[in-house]
Amino acid sequence: MGHLDHATFGWLTPVLSYAMASIGAALGLRCTVRALGATGRSRRNWLLTAASAIGTGIWTMHFVAMLGFSVSGTEMRYNVPLTIVSLLVAMVVVGAGVFAVGYGRDRGRALALGGLTTGLGVASMHYLGMAALRLHGDVHYDPALVGLSVVIAVVAATAALWAALNIQSPVAVAVASLVMGGAVSSMHYTGMIAVSVRVSPSGEALPGATAMQFIFPLAVGLGSYLFLTSAFVALSPTTGEREASASAQRPVESIAR
Repeated sequence: MGHLDHATFGWLTPVLSYAMASIGAALGLRCTVRALGATGRSRRNWLLTAASAIGTGIWTMHFVAMLGFSVSGTEMRYNVPLTIVSLLVAMVVVGAGVFAVGYGRDRGRALALGGLTTGLGVASMHYLGMAALRLHGDVHYDPALVGLSVVIAVVAATAALWAALNIQSPVAVAVASLVMGGAVSSMHYTGMIAVSVRVSPSGEALPGATAMQFIFPLAVGLGSYLFLTSAFVALSPTTGEREASASAQRPVESIAR
């Protein structure tokens, strides 16, 4: 068996990955709150932004954490198309969950469906990302820990969507985002503890790209997207602020007439 190290660079990758998950969750929750206060095309656009934010945050969290993952006795590469598919799956499946909450008439049923769908999206992204891993050897999983990681993902997603439906305060959303970031990180490392690798030493070159060649630049790009989108959402007026501004303008227009 190869020795697995989940923190090759010490606390750097776990802390940074947690930060990415929390930022994605915070942005996704704020966009979902904005969507619930909007209608028509505006609601759809906010929900799309929420799905992309949560999906991007989860994917970036996973692969930033994977930068600190190593197996003794073998190099590691990543299958590029499958890695990109894992990102798209995260966005699409999380999007389905977010839209179920955004457009569901029965809040309880929408929350259950949205939480289950979003949680399964998180888990699917994780294990698709792991399927993209290439090394000299065979990867095995502990079924019980895999099942536990999926349960954690579903519970975390359901709790986050409940917060989006019931919490309006920015401070409360921030706290909920930190909790979700911790839950997503817990899901990731539970899934990683389930991994064991039987190394088969070989001199053959592995297919795919190294983490620094592909994962790191993409993670930096997606992290930048999260920060820029967060700034846009923070500066964008809420529905209440727009209504207050419109109300303030009406007396001025009446006086002018």
